[in-house]
Amino acid sequence: MSPDRLDTAHRLLQQAMTELAAVSGPAAGDDDLLSTLTVCEGAARLLERLSVAAIAALQRRGVFAERGYRSTVTALGDLLGWERADARRRLVVAEHAVDTIALDGTTLPARLSATAAVFAAGNCSARHVEIIARVLDTPAARRLTPDIWAAAEAQVAAKAGDYSPADLHAWATVLVETLDQDGAEPDDRPPVPVNELFLTRNPDGAGGRLKGRFDDPTMFDAIATVVDAHSAPLTADDDRSMGERQADALADACAYVLDHGDVPARGGERPHLSVTVRLDDLQNRARAGCLDLGGPLSPEQLRLLCCDARVVPVVLGGAGQPLDVGRARRVIPDGLRRAITARDRGCARCGRPPSWCEIHHVIPWESGGPTSIDNCTMLCRACHRLVHHGGWDVVLREGRPEFLPPRWIDHGRRPRHRPRHTIQLTNLDPPPAATTESRSCHVAHPRGRARARTDPLPVASH
Repeated sequence: MSPDRLDTAHRLLQQAMTELAAVSGPAAGDDDLLSTLTVCEGAARLLERLSVAAIAALQRRGVFAERGYRSTVTALGDLLGWERADARRRLVVAEHAVDTIALDGTTLPARLSATAAVFAAGNCSARHVEIIARVLDTPAARRLTPDIWAAAEAQVAAKAGDYSPADLHAWATVLVETLDQDGAEPDDRPPVPVNELFLTRNPDGAGGRLKGRFDDPTMFDAIATVVDAHSAPLTADDDRSMGERQADALADACAYVLDHGDVPARGGERPHLSVTVRLDDLQNRARAGCLDLGGPLSPEQLRLLCCDARVVPVVLGGAGQPLDVGRARRVIPDGLRRAITARDRGCARCGRPPSWCEIHHVIPWESGGPTSIDNCTMLCRACHRLVHHGGWDVVLREGRPEFLPPRWIDHGRRPRHRPRHTIQLTNLDPPPAATTESRSCHVAHPRGRARARTDPLPVASH
């Protein structure tokens, strides 16, 4: 499709939206507003179908892989600002509810052919399709014969327009379990042991949760022995609960290993705990600090940590620039990695933790770029690959890494960056009575843009 046709389609779409806005204005009646809702939902589903078809075509042609992306989900997030869950949902729909093209050019029906027909007719949303794909991929559904499976898919698809996604999931699950009358075949073999541990940071960045399962008795016994040995009540007045004592025991064991154990190096140096303190906090007798992964520290926690630790100070100025960096090991000149970690707080593009990251020279070293904080930034391996092979560029503006996307993502190549760790309030004086200006608060957009996008997506010229 030529840019002219895209421009025409966009102009017509804006005209339709203008007409809808006029119909649903302040003078609209209740029936008009209710009708507007249904029209908007139908239009949203139509646009959703078009975007899913485009994703399927791009996926089939390998466009994202050719442009340096191993994950279509990541590419969609960069291109459209979608959350990963939204990108995954549309990718699932593209894989299950869109016709495919064989190598000889013939059209093959979608995996969920009945669901694809209902989705194309606008009788269900992408969320409904995702639910159907999930239910029909369960072990119980895979045990059905192909004919019964196809009949079940048609029956579930027919109900998609009648149920909400949650109700459809419940109803379809019962249907599949009913059809799978025999259930799984008896298996006398012992179950495969599961040994897994999940560490999840809290959304606010302070602390997190651990969830694990260890079927291997030796692994579990090793952990339980260490925790049990350190979780006994310290005194008769120790009123900590069992959960609190076990949590303290695990943290103590990990701290001991960091101090004395043979821990593998990550990201170029031995794992450690770093406490970052801003200059104004230091001048206020260190009322606050921040860990690399654990989030902010209270004054009590900061003082406790400093009682028995090798102090490697990282003092930040008002703009977040390291002013003084201590050196833990001479193999890292002038504490360069610590300085970059204190500034970037992990991958400067996506936010992955520092231990997953590498140091990237903005001006390549072989081209004369110095190994200094003014020419280096922290990137995880995936983002590092995109910078070298995906058309992304990095610049340091006022000591802050900014990323310029390739033109196929943003024709204007507007710089993107992660939100600042501090919020700068501006224009706090009340406006004059004769004006309608309001107070403004400059907060970086979560996607790294300084403002929300209100203009249409630019059309790249070919």
